[in-house]
Amino acid sequence: MTRLTGSALRVTIFIGENDTWHHKPLYSEIVHRAHAAGLAGASVFRGIEGFGASSLIHTSRLLSLSEDLPVAVVIVDTEERVRAFLPKLDELVTEGLVILDECEVIRYAGRDDTSHDRPRGRRGKGEKSL
Repeated sequence: MTRLTGSALRVTIFIGENDTWHHKPLYSEIVHRAHAAGLAGASVFRGIEGFGASSLIHTSRLLSLSEDLPVAVVIVDTEERVRAFLPKLDELVTEGLVILDECEVIRYAGRDDTSHDRPRGRRGKGEKSL
């Protein structure tokens, strides 16, 4: 079980949905490299509207000319592990914005091997809902 509590560092990478790395989505490559590096976790969030250095507004609204929506990849781990990962980001992110924030993790616990034995939403005998 993975546990991370206390002081941590959050790295947020803002890129475009159409950004690629060797014909794969860049956000996917970042997540897979973070996983391979053993970082605590990574999530990708797709924006519905935004603009960056180009000042071109990208939006998901109907009849829009732009489809390259903003994407944010968020990774949280200890400062040491995140900073060790930064050189990999330098290689991958040629256009975009990378932000580091100090944060505090209240609770992060990975799933144990038995958590997938029972479908979600179903309680076993004697279990009560919250």
